[in-house]
Amino acid sequence: MAVTDTAIRRIKQMITTGELKPGDRLPPEKDLSERLGISRSSMREAVKALEVIRVLDVRRGDGTYVTSLEPALLLEAVSFVADLHDDDTLLEIFGVRRILEPAAVALAAARITEEDVAELRAQLALVDEDTPVDELVQHDLAFHASIVRLAGNTYLATLLESLSVRTVRARVWRGLTQDNAAERTLAEHAAIVDALEMRDGSLGESLTTAHIFNVEKWLRGYDGPLSDLMPPLGNE
Repeated sequence: MAVTDTAIRRIKQMITTGELKPGDRLPPEKDLSERLGISRSSMREAVKALEVIRVLDVRRGDGTYVTSLEPALLLEAVSFVADLHDDDTLLEIFGVRRILEPAAVALAAARITEEDVAELRAQLALVDEDTPVDELVQHDLAFHASIVRLAGNTYLATLLESLSVRTVRARVWRGLTQDNAAERTLAEHAAIVDALEMRDGSLGESLTTAHIFNVEKWLRGYDGPLSDLMPPLGNE
């Protein structure tokens, strides 16, 4: 396994130094294994491992290529792990969101423009407390995704969006069962936009932490199996 790890590190180095770029075809297996000083079997194992995590794309009869290396592609493994859930996973996902998303809001506060604020307010204007719960949840997903993208960190945005879609059922059920959940959520959204408009990253961070924690707190009091609130395996 150590030899395979060496092969992985060397291929990674070829990519990080720019010797291999997204879309490039790797040299033939024999040539590459000789160049790196490892056996062809170790090279094949390294290629298989890098294919699993979507760094390489093995095209039968054509060759092995570096993928696009786009965040959405590379973070698919995180989605896979999140799908292997048990009752504790949903709370852990909210815990990760509570750590990362407020930081993204603080970053967004430093970059946001008047046009961005206007767009967020336009999103808020599309819904109210009488909007059906499933539509409110879709608004919630879009609202959070819009703010996270304003942070300017594609990897952070992709990771948070991947985690967020796994909380849809929980958010729908909360909206159906908790008194004033919709009204409270929309008020919290509006407060976050106000903080962003003031470019107050600290305030936006605090409001977002409280916003996510409110759902997390509701989950901790939920008396059914939390796995029922997770999406079915393989579904986004």
